[in-house]
Amino acid sequence: MMATYWRLFHQSRGARMFALSDTEIDFSQEKQRLHRADCGGFVSFEGWVRNHNNQESVTHLIYHAYAELALNQGNAIIQQALQQFDIRAASCIHRTGPLQIGDMAIWIGVAAAHRKAAFEACQFILDTVKADVPIWKEEFYPGQAQPRWLSNNG
Repeated sequence: MMATYWRLFHQSRGARMFALSDTEIDFSQEKQRLHRADCGGFVSFEGWVRNHNNQESVTHLIYHAYAELALNQGNAIIQQALQQFDIRAASCIHRTGPLQIGDMAIWIGVAAAHRKAAFEACQFILDTVKADVPIWKEEFYPGQAQPRWLSNNG
């Protein structure tokens, strides 16, 4: 399946990219792109849509993003991770549009010479994307006609 990605990509110190996708995330392609001979560690994170939130059952959700700002902020986060941690490359893809329970909503990959930096950078990227990138979710519940709008970290 060919994914539709909106990319803002910069080349400088290492590979970095933040993308939004309205189709299934093809993380195998991204993992291959991040593979480097000078890296002995690779860490990835997959965030999936779960069937509950705050003790309420969830049937599905829709992610919405202010795309241009999200891409700019997402790439700034990747750049900050490259400067703050001893990593060589990083990538993050976040879904937009409708998602079902179990769908992958976010994928992050980090390559580094050593594992500790890769783990720390991956967590930093996830936490910062969820806190700072303008992505919202419209969450749907069984038996309720109206969905609830939540921030990406809510």
